[in-house]
Amino acid sequence: MVDLPFFAPQASTIAGQVDLLLLALIGLSSVFTLIVVALIAYFGIKYRRGRAADRSQPPIGNVKLELSWMAGLLVLAVGTFTWASLIYLRSFNPPDKSLDIYVIGKQWMWKFQHQEGPREIDTLHVPVNRPVRLIMTSQDVIHSLYIPAFRLKYDVIPGRYTNLYFEANQTGEYHIFCTEYCGTNHSQMRGTVIVMEPRDYQNWLSGSTVSAPLSQAGQDLFTQLGCSSCHAAGASVRAPSLVALFGSQAPLEGGGSVTADESYIRESIFFPQKKIVAGYDPIMPTYEGRITEEQMLQLVAYIKSLGGGASQAAEGSSQTGTQVSTESPALTETPDAAESAGTPTQP
Repeated sequence: MVDLPFFAPQASTIAGQVDLLLLALIGLSSVFTLIVVALIAYFGIKYRRGRAADRSQPPIGNVKLELSWMAGLLVLAVGTFTWASLIYLRSFNPPDKSLDIYVIGKQWMWKFQHQEGPREIDTLHVPVNRPVRLIMTSQDVIHSLYIPAFRLKYDVIPGRYTNLYFEANQTGEYHIFCTEYCGTNHSQMRGTVIVMEPRDYQNWLSGSTVSAPLSQAGQDLFTQLGCSSCHAAGASVRAPSLVALFGSQAPLEGGGSVTADESYIRESIFFPQKKIVAGYDPIMPTYEGRITEEQMLQLVAYIKSLGGGASQAAEGSSQTGTQVSTESPALTETPDAAESAGTPTQP
């Protein structure tokens, strides 16, 4: 016998709230549909042609009825909007010390990078009952990460970091889909979330074959690219220090400031002339086309590891799609290279 459940399992802390909201909207729509259909049927029968009904004094209007109807609909509309907004905001505001996992969408696969080092393709291991924040970007076109059992979906966009938060509340395996048409093999861009007990997750991390933690790979890349010749203490070239940068407010030339989050770091590496730090010359070269999105994530992780005045808060908060650039190139990389490459980012 084929099992065809009406709903996917409620495998996250927010899934029940989303289902309840959906059922409430379906219920409200059904009630008003039945009212309208019933009135149409009633008046259609009562005033049909040939019926001896009194048509001499048709009602012109009823102010009390109209005001009551408008007020009731307004209350229902504002109520459902507020309810849905609270659920939406909860999906993008993870608690402090959430587990950050980086995601790169690529035709036609999902690549996941854990800060401890393991990399996965089309499979994501997470612990149960622990907040997880996905920091997502695309390497080519727009994708959309959808996990039905978690009732979560959000676009993954090239040139921009978007964040999604969830907390799985039961172990098991759950589907991942791309719900934004992204090319010929769009239907094959799917994967699996494996939710594990915390101890099993730690055993999986320790048993995975990794070269180095993400921040260590970023530090190696930082040195390899020659970034330390400008940004390290005592460097011959005067450039902003990256120590305690992440999460702080960076003053800009010409006035104003910007939060040094993942998007700002990415923008400063690919488009260094766009936001110049106050007191420094615009001498940094662009690394657009020289490093991959995975290497970019490595550099971001390294800069995060250097700390910051608001570093911990920034890691636990959600920046829902702060745009870095809409002109970010589609970086080319074969699936084999994607499995062997690291996750990049550089200030």
